[in-house]
Amino acid sequence: MILPSLPASRRSVALGLLALLALASAGCGPKNETAAPAAKAPAPGAIRIGFLVKQPEEPWFQLEWKFADRAAKDLGFTLIKTGAADGEKVLAAIDNLAANGAQGFVICTPDTRLGPAIVAKAKAAGLKLLAVDDRFVGPDGQPMAQVHYLGISARKIGESVGQTLAAEMQRRGWPAAETAVLAMTYDELATAKERTDGAIDALVAAGFPRDRIHKAPQRTTDIPGALEAATTLLTRRPDVKYWLVCGNNDNGVLGAVRALEGRQIPAENAVAIGINGTDCIVELEKAKPTSFHGSMLLSAREHGYRTAEMMYRWIKDGVEPPLDTRTVGVLITRENFRQVLREQGVRD
Repeated sequence: MILPSLPASRRSVALGLLALLALASAGCGPKNETAAPAAKAPAPGAIRIGFLVKQPEEPWFQLEWKFADRAAKDLGFTLIKTGAADGEKVLAAIDNLAANGAQGFVICTPDTRLGPAIVAKAKAAGLKLLAVDDRFVGPDGQPMAQVHYLGISARKIGESVGQTLAAEMQRRGWPAAETAVLAMTYDELATAKERTDGAIDALVAAGFPRDRIHKAPQRTTDIPGALEAATTLLTRRPDVKYWLVCGNNDNGVLGAVRALEGRQIPAENAVAIGINGTDCIVELEKAKPTSFHGSMLLSAREHGYRTAEMMYRWIKDGVEPPLDTRTVGVLITRENFRQVLREQGVRD
């Protein structure tokens, strides 16, 4: 669920523009230009809600939109879906929502550091705001706790991954002296770091030696980025017989699986567990099992339907959602993924 970083020059321009916008909206300009217009309660059936995602081509975001569409149909509001892959597109999308009569929007931001500018822009446009998936970060580098947010319990999800890996290692009878952990990391994003830190801490708590846990920092969070990072680490550790693999998402772990295959490590000598559960279905459907054991399936229904419903109730009834709502995951494997996907509404 993480968009690769923009080129430095473009990021600088976009962030500079957004910073200026945030300052202006915060009160550095004339009062009559910064005051948010008084929001008038919309008539029943006239509610319009935006849903902005950073990577609309990704299965996870498509599922969020699918469930948000279902909420719109069930509750009777208009949903405006928009892909916003960078700061400039976010600004344009918010302007477009305001121009089209929206009263609020849900957003997974392409960069958490854009949070202050997005908040200022929404306030100036008189739009209610709810962040989903990735939490906004303030100028001090800390989460913006005053912004309404629905996301996963990142550390708990990671801990579940670590506990599952430890249990699989024990079930297979692998000695610790011949086993190591390959942790695919992307510490630039707080949510991603919480996931991998949680997995590592759970493994240590289960008795796994910390000095046999190796991090492979990814430059990007897609499969090619993970493949490159994992290959570099595996090349330095040819002595390891068995591998336990964790990461912040499915693609990071799948990249590591491809690297293991490139190093001729048998599938039965590795256990890899991802997070998301939506980018690994093809892997689980393969006739010949790979070392990808399973994934912690996150609830796209909660992140799509529930956030849209929260925004609708906030606009229609004045019921403000909680500032911080967290969801958990469920393990899917080759044995149960079809049944779980049906139960979760991901597949019919």
